[in-house]
Amino acid sequence: MNRFLVPTSALMWGLQIAFLSPSLALILSTLYGATTAEIGWVLAIYNVSGFIASLVVPAWADRHLDYLRPMLLSGALTLLLVLVLAVVTTLPLVTIVLVVVGGPAGVGISMLFAHLRHAGARPSQIVDTRAIVSVAWVAGPPMATLIIGWFGPRAILLAIGLVALANIATTMLMIRGHRAALSADDPSTPAPADEELPLGKIGVVLVTAAFVLLQATNATSMSFLAVYVPQTVGIDVVWAGVALGVAAGLEVPALMIVGRLTERYSSLGLIVTSCLAGIVYYLGVAAVTGPFLLIALQVLNAWCFAGIGGVGLTLFQQMIPRPGLSTGLYMNTRRVGAVLSGPLIVLGGATVLGQRATFFACALLTLVGLLIIGAAGRHSTSRAPAESAAPAR
Repeated sequence: MNRFLVPTSALMWGLQIAFLSPSLALILSTLYGATTAEIGWVLAIYNVSGFIASLVVPAWADRHLDYLRPMLLSGALTLLLVLVLAVVTTLPLVTIVLVVVGGPAGVGISMLFAHLRHAGARPSQIVDTRAIVSVAWVAGPPMATLIIGWFGPRAILLAIGLVALANIATTMLMIRGHRAALSADDPSTPAPADEELPLGKIGVVLVTAAFVLLQATNATSMSFLAVYVPQTVGIDVVWAGVALGVAAGLEVPALMIVGRLTERYSSLGLIVTSCLAGIVYYLGVAAVTGPFLLIALQVLNAWCFAGIGGVGLTLFQQMIPRPGLSTGLYMNTRRVGAVLSGPLIVLGGATVLGQRATFFACALLTLVGLLIIGAAGRHSTSRAPAESAAPAR
Protein backbone atom coordinates (compact mmCIF):
# COMPACT_ATOMS: atom_id res chain seq x y z
CA MET A 1 0.00 0.00 0.00
CA ASN A 2 2.86 2.39 0.84
CA ARG A 3 3.95 2.35 -2.80
CA PHE A 4 0.66 4.01 -3.76
CA LEU A 5 0.45 6.37 -0.78
CA VAL A 6 3.09 8.83 -1.97
CA PRO A 7 1.63 9.25 -5.51
CA THR A 8 -1.85 9.56 -4.03
CA SER A 9 -0.66 12.12 -1.51
CA ALA A 10 1.13 14.12 -4.24
CA LEU A 11 -2.00 14.09 -6.39
CA MET A 12 -4.22 15.24 -3.53
CA TRP A 13 -1.87 18.02 -2.40
CA GLY A 14 -1.54 19.13 -6.01
CA LEU A 15 -5.32 19.23 -6.40
CA GLN A 16 -5.69 21.20 -3.19
CA ILE A 17 -3.35 23.92 -4.46
CA ALA A 18 -4.78 23.77 -8.00
CA PHE A 19 -8.30 24.24 -6.62
CA LEU A 20 -7.50 27.03 -4.16
CA SER A 21 -4.92 29.21 -5.93
CA PRO A 22 -6.86 30.03 -9.13
CA SER A 23 -10.16 30.36 -7.22
CA LEU A 24 -9.14 32.52 -4.27
CA ALA A 25 -9.47 35.86 -6.07
CA LEU A 26 -12.94 34.90 -7.33
CA ILE A 27 -13.96 33.74 -3.86
CA LEU A 28 -12.87 37.05 -2.35
CA SER A 29 -14.75 38.97 -5.02
CA THR A 30 -18.04 37.07 -5.07
CA LEU A 31 -18.43 35.99 -1.45
CA TYR A 32 -16.97 39.00 0.32
CA GLY A 33 -17.39 41.81 -2.21
CA ALA A 34 -13.69 42.61 -2.41
CA THR A 35 -12.61 45.22 -4.97
CA THR A 36 -9.68 44.63 -7.30
CA ALA A 37 -7.37 46.66 -5.05
CA GLU A 38 -8.57 44.81 -1.96
CA ILE A 39 -8.00 41.45 -3.66
CA GLY A 40 -4.45 42.51 -4.47
CA TRP A 41 -3.70 43.51 -0.88
CA VAL A 42 -5.30 40.41 0.63
CA LEU A 43 -3.40 38.09 -1.70
CA ALA A 44 -0.15 39.94 -1.00
CA ILE A 45 -0.60 39.60 2.78
CA TYR A 46 -1.61 35.96 2.37
CA ASN A 47 1.52 35.24 0.32
CA VAL A 48 3.72 36.90 2.94
CA SER A 49 2.17 34.60 5.54
CA GLY A 50 2.88 31.62 3.30
CA PHE A 51 6.48 32.79 2.83
CA ILE A 52 7.06 32.94 6.59
CA ALA A 53 5.32 29.61 7.20
CA SER A 54 7.52 27.99 4.53
CA LEU A 55 10.55 28.88 6.64
CA VAL A 56 9.24 28.43 10.19
CA VAL A 57 7.44 25.08 9.83
CA PRO A 58 10.29 23.33 7.95
CA ALA A 59 12.75 24.60 10.57
CA TRP A 60 10.70 22.87 13.29
CA ALA A 61 10.45 19.73 11.15
CA ASP A 62 14.22 19.66 10.62
CA ARG A 63 14.90 19.96 14.34
CA HIS A 64 12.58 17.06 15.13
CA LEU A 65 13.28 15.06 11.92
CA ASP A 66 9.52 14.75 11.55
CA TYR A 67 7.87 15.90 8.33
CA LEU A 68 4.66 13.87 8.44
CA ARG A 69 3.09 15.50 11.51
CA PRO A 70 3.44 19.01 9.98
CA MET A 71 1.87 17.52 6.83
CA LEU A 72 -1.03 16.26 8.90
CA LEU A 73 -1.38 19.65 10.57
CA SER A 74 -1.44 21.34 7.15
CA GLY A 75 -4.31 19.10 6.07
CA ALA A 76 -6.23 19.87 9.28
CA LEU A 77 -5.61 23.61 8.88
CA THR A 78 -6.86 23.46 5.29
CA LEU A 79 -10.07 21.85 6.49
CA LEU A 80 -10.39 24.54 9.16
CA LEU A 81 -9.71 27.23 6.55
CA VAL A 82 -12.56 26.22 4.25
CA LEU A 83 -14.95 25.81 7.18
CA VAL A 84 -14.18 29.33 8.44
CA LEU A 85 -14.33 30.83 4.93
CA ALA A 86 -17.80 29.33 4.56
CA VAL A 87 -18.96 31.03 7.76
CA VAL A 88 -17.12 34.36 7.95
CA THR A 89 -18.85 37.24 6.15
CA THR A 90 -16.45 40.22 6.40
CA LEU A 91 -13.26 40.79 4.43
CA PRO A 92 -11.06 41.84 7.41
CA LEU A 93 -11.85 38.59 9.22
CA VAL A 94 -11.22 36.62 6.04
CA THR A 95 -7.80 38.29 5.75
CA ILE A 96 -6.93 37.34 9.34
CA VAL A 97 -8.00 33.76 8.71
CA LEU A 98 -5.92 33.53 5.53
CA VAL A 99 -2.86 34.84 7.36
CA VAL A 100 -3.18 32.77 10.55
CA VAL A 101 -4.56 29.55 9.05
CA GLY A 102 -4.02 29.72 5.29
CA GLY A 103 -0.28 30.39 5.37
CA PRO A 104 0.66 27.34 7.49
CA ALA A 105 -1.91 25.23 5.64
CA GLY A 106 0.03 25.70 2.41
CA VAL A 107 3.25 23.99 3.50
CA GLY A 108 1.91 20.44 3.19
CA ILE A 109 3.34 19.81 -0.26
CA SER A 110 6.76 21.08 0.91
CA MET A 111 6.68 18.63 3.81
CA LEU A 112 5.90 15.77 1.44
CA PHE A 113 9.03 16.42 -0.61
CA ALA A 114 11.07 16.97 2.55
CA HIS A 115 9.84 13.63 3.90
CA LEU A 116 10.83 11.89 0.66
CA ARG A 117 14.32 13.35 0.85
CA HIS A 118 14.69 12.40 4.52
CA ALA A 119 13.46 8.87 3.75
CA GLY A 120 16.24 8.42 1.20
CA ALA A 121 14.31 8.90 -2.06
CA ARG A 122 16.55 9.41 -5.06
CA PRO A 123 16.29 12.59 -7.18
CA SER A 124 14.53 10.67 -9.96
CA GLN A 125 11.85 9.50 -7.51
CA ILE A 126 11.34 13.05 -6.23
CA VAL A 127 11.04 14.43 -9.77
CA ASP A 128 8.53 11.68 -10.63
CA THR A 129 6.48 12.74 -7.61
CA ARG A 130 6.70 16.34 -8.81
CA ALA A 131 5.31 15.16 -12.16
CA ILE A 132 2.22 13.86 -10.35
CA VAL A 133 1.69 17.34 -8.89
CA SER A 134 1.81 18.68 -12.46
CA VAL A 135 -0.89 16.18 -13.43
CA ALA A 136 -3.04 17.70 -10.70
CA TRP A 137 -2.38 21.17 -12.09
CA VAL A 138 -3.46 20.06 -15.57
CA ALA A 139 -6.81 18.84 -14.24
CA GLY A 140 -7.32 21.09 -11.21
CA PRO A 141 -8.05 24.60 -12.62
CA PRO A 142 -10.54 23.36 -15.27
CA MET A 143 -12.30 21.24 -12.62
CA ALA A 144 -12.43 24.22 -10.26
CA THR A 145 -13.90 26.39 -13.02
CA LEU A 146 -16.57 23.80 -13.78
CA ILE A 147 -17.47 23.41 -10.10
CA ILE A 148 -17.82 27.17 -9.66
CA GLY A 149 -19.75 27.53 -12.91
CA TRP A 150 -22.23 24.75 -12.10
CA PHE A 151 -22.68 25.09 -8.35
CA GLY A 152 -21.38 28.53 -7.40
CA PRO A 153 -18.23 29.75 -5.60
CA ARG A 154 -19.11 28.15 -2.25
CA ALA A 155 -19.04 24.73 -3.89
CA ILE A 156 -15.29 24.98 -4.48
CA LEU A 157 -14.84 25.33 -0.71
CA LEU A 158 -16.60 21.99 -0.29
CA ALA A 159 -14.36 20.45 -2.96
CA ILE A 160 -11.22 21.76 -1.23
CA GLY A 161 -12.51 20.41 2.08
CA LEU A 162 -13.00 16.95 0.59
CA VAL A 163 -9.47 17.00 -0.83
CA ALA A 164 -8.17 18.10 2.60
CA LEU A 165 -9.90 15.09 4.17
CA ALA A 166 -8.17 12.85 1.63
CA ASN A 167 -4.83 14.48 2.51
CA ILE A 168 -5.45 13.87 6.21
CA ALA A 169 -6.31 10.21 5.55
CA THR A 170 -3.26 9.52 3.34
CA THR A 171 -0.93 11.30 5.78
CA MET A 172 -2.25 9.27 8.71
CA LEU A 173 -1.59 6.09 6.74
CA MET A 174 1.94 7.30 5.97
CA ILE A 175 2.52 8.03 9.66
CA ARG A 176 1.32 4.56 10.61
CA GLY A 177 3.61 2.99 8.01
CA HIS A 178 6.54 5.07 9.22
CA ARG A 179 5.95 3.99 12.82
CA ALA A 180 5.72 0.35 11.74
CA ALA A 181 9.09 0.70 9.98
CA LEU A 182 10.64 2.23 13.10
CA SER A 183 9.28 -0.54 15.32
CA ALA A 184 10.80 -3.08 12.95
CA ASP A 185 14.22 -1.43 13.43
CA ASP A 186 14.18 -0.24 9.82
CA PRO A 187 14.19 3.56 10.20
CA SER A 188 14.20 5.81 7.19
CA THR A 189 17.69 6.93 6.30
CA PRO A 190 18.86 10.15 4.72
CA ALA A 191 19.85 10.30 1.08
CA PRO A 192 23.29 8.88 0.26
CA ALA A 193 26.20 11.25 0.75
CA ASP A 194 27.26 10.99 -2.89
CA GLU A 195 24.03 12.75 -3.88
CA GLU A 196 24.96 15.81 -1.84
CA LEU A 197 26.30 18.89 -3.62
CA PRO A 198 28.29 20.99 -1.14
CA LEU A 199 28.31 24.49 -2.61
CA GLY A 200 28.93 26.37 0.62
CA LYS A 201 27.05 29.47 1.72
CA ILE A 202 28.16 31.52 -1.29
CA GLY A 203 27.04 28.82 -3.71
CA VAL A 204 23.67 28.47 -1.99
CA VAL A 205 23.12 32.24 -2.17
CA LEU A 206 24.07 32.27 -5.86
CA VAL A 207 21.75 29.40 -6.78
CA THR A 208 18.89 30.89 -4.76
CA ALA A 209 19.30 34.25 -6.51
CA ALA A 210 19.40 32.52 -9.89
CA PHE A 211 16.22 30.59 -9.14
CA VAL A 212 14.37 33.72 -8.08
CA LEU A 213 15.12 35.12 -11.56
CA LEU A 214 14.18 31.86 -13.30
CA GLN A 215 10.95 31.57 -11.35
CA ALA A 216 10.13 35.21 -12.14
CA THR A 217 10.49 34.70 -15.88
CA ASN A 218 8.49 31.48 -15.77
CA ALA A 219 5.67 33.12 -13.81
CA THR A 220 5.69 36.14 -16.13
CA SER A 221 5.40 34.15 -19.33
CA MET A 222 2.58 32.04 -17.93
CA SER A 223 0.49 34.93 -16.59
CA PHE A 224 1.18 37.41 -19.43
CA LEU A 225 0.63 35.15 -22.44
CA ALA A 226 -3.16 35.56 -22.44
CA VAL A 227 -2.71 39.34 -22.80
CA TYR A 228 0.24 39.20 -25.20
CA VAL A 229 -1.30 36.85 -27.76
CA PRO A 230 -4.37 38.92 -28.75
CA GLN A 231 -2.88 42.39 -28.22
CA THR A 232 0.58 41.97 -29.76
CA VAL A 233 0.63 38.77 -31.83
CA GLY A 234 -2.82 39.67 -33.15
CA ILE A 235 -4.45 36.25 -32.99
CA ASP A 236 -7.41 35.01 -30.98
CA VAL A 237 -6.91 34.66 -27.24
CA VAL A 238 -7.96 31.02 -27.50
CA TRP A 239 -4.49 30.29 -28.88
CA ALA A 240 -2.97 31.43 -25.61
CA GLY A 241 -5.15 28.90 -23.82
CA VAL A 242 -4.14 26.20 -26.29
CA ALA A 243 -0.46 27.05 -25.85
CA LEU A 244 -0.68 26.95 -22.06
CA GLY A 245 -2.63 23.69 -22.24
CA VAL A 246 -0.02 22.11 -24.52
CA ALA A 247 2.77 23.30 -22.20
CA ALA A 248 0.98 21.85 -19.17
CA GLY A 249 0.44 18.56 -20.97
CA LEU A 250 4.09 18.35 -22.00
CA GLU A 251 5.33 19.15 -18.48
CA VAL A 252 4.53 15.66 -17.22
CA PRO A 253 6.58 13.67 -19.77
CA ALA A 254 9.31 16.31 -19.60
CA LEU A 255 9.55 15.89 -15.83
CA MET A 256 9.65 12.11 -16.14
CA ILE A 257 12.40 12.28 -18.77
CA VAL A 258 14.50 14.76 -16.82
CA GLY A 259 13.97 12.64 -13.70
CA ARG A 260 15.59 9.69 -15.43
CA LEU A 261 18.45 11.89 -16.61
CA THR A 262 19.26 12.86 -13.00
CA GLU A 263 20.59 9.32 -12.61
CA ARG A 264 23.25 10.00 -15.27
CA TYR A 265 23.90 13.74 -15.28
CA SER A 266 24.42 16.41 -12.65
CA SER A 267 21.54 18.57 -11.52
CA LEU A 268 23.47 21.73 -12.36
CA GLY A 269 24.11 20.49 -15.90
CA LEU A 270 20.42 19.69 -16.45
CA ILE A 271 19.44 23.12 -15.12
CA VAL A 272 21.79 24.66 -17.70
CA THR A 273 19.94 22.89 -20.53
CA SER A 274 16.65 24.16 -19.16
CA CYS A 275 17.98 27.72 -19.03
CA LEU A 276 19.10 27.47 -22.64
CA ALA A 277 15.68 26.14 -23.65
CA GLY A 278 14.06 29.02 -21.76
CA ILE A 279 16.19 31.65 -23.49
CA VAL A 280 15.27 30.30 -26.93
CA TYR A 281 11.60 30.04 -25.89
CA TYR A 282 11.32 33.63 -24.70
CA LEU A 283 13.12 34.98 -27.78
CA GLY A 284 10.87 32.84 -29.95
CA VAL A 285 7.70 34.13 -28.29
CA ALA A 286 8.97 37.71 -28.67
CA ALA A 287 9.33 37.14 -32.42
CA VAL A 288 6.28 34.93 -33.05
CA THR A 289 3.62 36.18 -35.49
CA GLY A 290 1.28 33.20 -35.74
CA PRO A 291 -0.23 30.35 -33.72
CA PHE A 292 1.72 27.38 -35.06
CA LEU A 293 5.18 28.55 -34.00
CA LEU A 294 3.69 29.56 -30.65
CA ILE A 295 2.44 26.02 -30.10
CA ALA A 296 5.69 24.43 -31.31
CA LEU A 297 7.69 26.57 -28.88
CA GLN A 298 5.86 24.97 -25.95
CA VAL A 299 8.22 21.99 -26.19
CA LEU A 300 11.03 24.31 -25.08
CA ASN A 301 8.77 25.85 -22.46
CA ALA A 302 8.02 22.43 -20.98
CA TRP A 303 11.70 21.50 -20.85
CA CYS A 304 12.52 24.81 -19.21
CA PHE A 305 9.88 24.20 -16.54
CA ALA A 306 11.01 20.58 -16.02
CA GLY A 307 14.43 21.85 -15.02
CA ILE A 308 13.20 24.71 -12.85
CA GLY A 309 10.24 22.89 -11.30
CA GLY A 310 11.67 19.37 -11.05
CA VAL A 311 15.45 19.29 -11.03
CA GLY A 312 15.52 22.60 -9.19
CA LEU A 313 13.78 21.01 -6.22
CA THR A 314 16.29 18.16 -6.02
CA LEU A 315 19.18 20.60 -6.51
CA PHE A 316 18.17 22.55 -3.41
CA GLN A 317 17.82 19.30 -1.47
CA GLN A 318 21.31 18.24 -2.57
CA MET A 319 23.06 21.48 -1.67
CA ILE A 320 21.29 22.01 1.71
CA PRO A 321 21.41 18.94 3.99
CA ARG A 322 18.24 19.88 5.92
CA PRO A 323 15.26 18.56 3.90
CA GLY A 324 12.71 20.95 5.37
CA LEU A 325 14.81 24.08 4.96
CA SER A 326 15.95 23.17 1.44
CA THR A 327 12.43 22.43 0.20
CA GLY A 328 10.94 25.48 1.91
CA LEU A 329 13.64 27.75 0.49
CA TYR A 330 13.05 26.37 -3.00
CA MET A 331 9.29 26.91 -2.71
CA ASN A 332 9.88 30.49 -1.62
CA THR A 333 11.92 31.27 -4.73
CA ARG A 334 8.64 30.81 -6.59
CA ARG A 335 6.86 33.26 -4.29
CA VAL A 336 9.54 35.93 -4.62
CA GLY A 337 9.76 35.32 -8.37
CA ALA A 338 6.01 35.86 -8.69
CA VAL A 339 6.43 39.27 -7.01
CA LEU A 340 9.18 40.21 -9.49
CA SER A 341 6.98 39.20 -12.42
CA GLY A 342 4.89 42.34 -11.87
CA PRO A 343 7.64 44.79 -12.93
CA LEU A 344 8.49 42.55 -15.88
CA ILE A 345 4.91 42.80 -17.12
CA VAL A 346 4.89 46.58 -16.57
CA LEU A 347 7.99 46.75 -18.77
CA GLY A 348 5.81 45.70 -21.70
CA GLY A 349 4.10 49.08 -21.75
CA ALA A 350 7.10 51.23 -20.88
CA THR A 351 9.41 50.78 -23.89
CA VAL A 352 9.25 51.30 -27.64
CA LEU A 353 9.33 47.53 -28.10
CA GLY A 354 5.91 47.26 -26.46
CA GLN A 355 4.84 43.98 -24.91
CA ARG A 356 7.57 42.09 -26.74
CA ALA A 357 10.01 43.80 -24.36
CA THR A 358 8.64 41.65 -21.53
CA PHE A 359 9.76 38.46 -23.26
CA PHE A 360 13.10 39.97 -24.28
CA ALA A 361 13.58 40.83 -20.60
CA CYS A 362 12.65 37.25 -19.64
CA ALA A 363 15.32 35.94 -22.02
CA LEU A 364 17.89 38.35 -20.58
CA LEU A 365 17.10 37.46 -16.96
CA THR A 366 17.23 33.74 -17.80
CA LEU A 367 20.68 34.33 -19.28
CA VAL A 368 21.71 36.12 -16.08
CA GLY A 369 20.36 33.17 -14.07
CA LEU A 370 22.34 30.79 -16.26
CA LEU A 371 25.56 32.76 -15.68
CA ILE A 372 24.95 32.81 -11.92
CA ILE A 373 24.42 29.04 -11.88
CA GLY A 374 27.63 28.66 -13.89
CA ALA A 375 29.45 30.72 -11.26
CA ALA A 376 27.97 28.54 -8.51
CA GLY A 377 29.16 25.43 -10.35
CA ARG A 378 32.69 26.82 -10.62
CA HIS A 379 32.57 27.68 -6.92
CA SER A 380 31.66 24.05 -6.20
CA THR A 381 34.55 22.64 -8.24
CA SER A 382 37.01 25.07 -6.66
CA ARG A 383 35.89 24.04 -3.16
CA ALA A 384 36.27 20.32 -3.80
CA PRO A 385 40.09 20.23 -4.19
CA ALA A 386 40.53 22.57 -1.23
CA GLU A 387 38.37 20.38 1.00
CA SER A 388 40.10 17.18 -0.12
CA ALA A 389 43.50 18.76 0.61
CA ALA A 390 42.49 19.94 4.08
CA PRO A 391 44.18 17.96 6.88
CA ALA A 392 42.04 15.50 8.78
CA ARG A 393 41.13 16.41 12.35
